[in-house]
Amino acid sequence: MKEGHLRKTMEDKKLSTHEKALKMNMDSTVHGTLAEIGAGQEVARWFFRVGGASGTIAKTMSAYDMAVSDAIYGPSDRYVSRMRLEAMLDHEYPLLIQRLDEKRGADTRFFAFANTVAARSYTRHEDGHGWVGIRFQSTPRGEPSDIIVHVRMFDTDNAREQEALGLVGVNLIYAANYLSDDPVGVIGSLLDELGSHRIEVDTIKFAGPRFKEVDNRLMTLELVRQGLTEAAMFTAEGEAVQPGEMLFGKPVLIVRGNFRPITNTIVDMINGARELFSDQITDGSEQPVVVTEMTLKNLSGDTGIDPQDFLARAMILESLGYNVLISSLTHYHSVAVYLSHYTHNNVGVVLGVPALLHVFEEKYYEDLDGGILEAFGRLFKARVELLVYPYKDQDTDELVTLANVRVAENLKHLFRHLVDNRLLVPIEDFEESRLNIFPRDVLAMIQADDTAWDSLVPPDVAKLIRSNRYFGCRPKG
Repeated sequence: MKEGHLRKTMEDKKLSTHEKALKMNMDSTVHGTLAEIGAGQEVARWFFRVGGASGTIAKTMSAYDMAVSDAIYGPSDRYVSRMRLEAMLDHEYPLLIQRLDEKRGADTRFFAFANTVAARSYTRHEDGHGWVGIRFQSTPRGEPSDIIVHVRMFDTDNAREQEALGLVGVNLIYAANYLSDDPVGVIGSLLDELGSHRIEVDTIKFAGPRFKEVDNRLMTLELVRQGLTEAAMFTAEGEAVQPGEMLFGKPVLIVRGNFRPITNTIVDMINGARELFSDQITDGSEQPVVVTEMTLKNLSGDTGIDPQDFLARAMILESLGYNVLISSLTHYHSVAVYLSHYTHNNVGVVLGVPALLHVFEEKYYEDLDGGILEAFGRLFKARVELLVYPYKDQDTDELVTLANVRVAENLKHLFRHLVDNRLLVPIEDFEESRLNIFPRDVLAMIQADDTAWDSLVPPDVAKLIRSNRYFGCRPKG
């Protein structure tokens, strides 16, 4: 079968891993290096297995011994890290160009692929994880671009983990070389022939001239929306980050909301919780990392998720110095389990009295065999506290706190147990004038051009909303 006919046949359907590797081996315009540390040469193996690997591979290597690895890529505190992966790409890519550009650079798109992985072994029994990346040219002699991802592997034996790593690696190399004009499509292809039950992609970063119009915050959202992970994170600087990089071993404060927009009430909640939480940390830990969480449900409107609306919320949260977590997690106990993967330090979940009352509604836990007791067991298994901000009843003007909130009769003893053991903790430092400013009311005022909304959000947030016309805001005058 001639090359051109084979390519057309392959492109008529979704390609298997075998077909992707074969297509690349037959493409004389793509050539690169594969450097793999930690789980064998599982990606390179695919290109050798399908035949014609010399068409794609200039070099493969694995520097397993730490001294050898340090001699090639420089010393490192952590061998399975983004920094190590970037050091590998920084070394391998220019070396490839130096050796082959003069000979074939005019009609070849070069790439360097790397991974550094901690897989299961005789001495390591935890889920595998690692960094996988590619630096590639989209045109011959063009400036390179990068795609870097972090993966978690859930197979229970080493051979299966290695197989999964090989599949995701081929998918990434193929996507970089043939799908890079569609970053959303790149994400959608990463788990081809896999699934989120075997491997999770919880971080992705696009960089370089090929992706100059790409906003990595939207790509972080896309990871969750497409089901590659149940949660993904970016920093207050808008940088995609693997949650472990930000949260490992640290105390964490997390507050869930739609933040459309963030109000003075929510800022007061966070400030009061941070002061309370900091006072309770007695083991010398640093100040807690504040994380604002938006679920896909919170982001979805009548027509789905609006990317620009999402970016507006994200940039407002960033302006206040808050990190952002996007998740598909429904319940607070799911959030606690998720955070327990990254820190064994204290976790404070910040919520108001109305949200607390929802937590105590048994109907939300009908999918659990143990109902609300199972949910609370999962929630408080780790070092988790619910930090509860008061509420003022708009009908009676009564201040509702943990001391006088009313839960269902059959749950009163459970509620009392949680309070007495300081698993439910009242936020007592608050400004009463800031109680009960609800985002939905502020949003309605913004869209109705009622200028009184300015005083209900932080001043810098008001400026951002007005200057960028967020949420349907119309400029004055």
